[in-house]
Amino acid sequence: MRAVLKIGGSLLYDDDGQVRIDRLREYANSIKSLVNDGNLLVVVVGGGRPARVYISAARTLGADEAQCDWLGIKAARNNAELLGAALGDFAYPKVVDDYDELEVAVNLGKVVLLGGMVPGQSTNAVAAASAELIHADMLFNATNVDGVYDKNPEKPDAKKLESVTIFQLREILSDEGIKAGQYNLFDPVAIRIVERSQIPTVIFNGNNPENLKKVFNKEKIGTRITHGTKK
Repeated sequence: MRAVLKIGGSLLYDDDGQVRIDRLREYANSIKSLVNDGNLLVVVVGGGRPARVYISAARTLGADEAQCDWLGIKAARNNAELLGAALGDFAYPKVVDDYDELEVAVNLGKVVLLGGMVPGQSTNAVAAASAELIHADMLFNATNVDGVYDKNPEKPDAKKLESVTIFQLREILSDEGIKAGQYNLFDPVAIRIVERSQIPTVIFNGNNPENLKKVFNKEKIGTRITHGTKK
């Protein structure tokens, strides 16, 4: 399978802001296993807590949103570097920061790692654009929730959805913020890319890296984004 995996940056840090070394190793081991099974992977890593800390400080100091985005981009690339260290020789030797390079690197048999790309584009959008560019069979989005809910999952009556159309997803996430550091499950750009390319997508809980193997094996976890005619 040719796939893109987005790993939320929040999965890589504990409540004290310390790097979860064991989790990085677990993800690296799961990814290595999938590669050994013949899968080709591009992995996009989010900025997580460090990105939010820097963005908050920069915004307080008067930085514009483009500057804040660049701080988030750099934090995400640093997280991708950490995963690359855990992957060792399985990884392409540098974090890719250009889509032209991605087109070449993906054909070299290594796990290609990305963080952020350009201001105004979340790492979710980077993952979606990468999946479109390499003609991925699947896009997997590992987050800190079990999948997509019909409303804010913190509400007691929120229900997890096994599947959701791209149109329903847009409606559910219509209140998502668009400023730097506010991108959560999916931002509008990511939704548009997934919609136009009809990329099969699964959003799942990444707190347990073993779930990655489960989604690759098409087990019913998380939420699958479906495509069809808008009603």
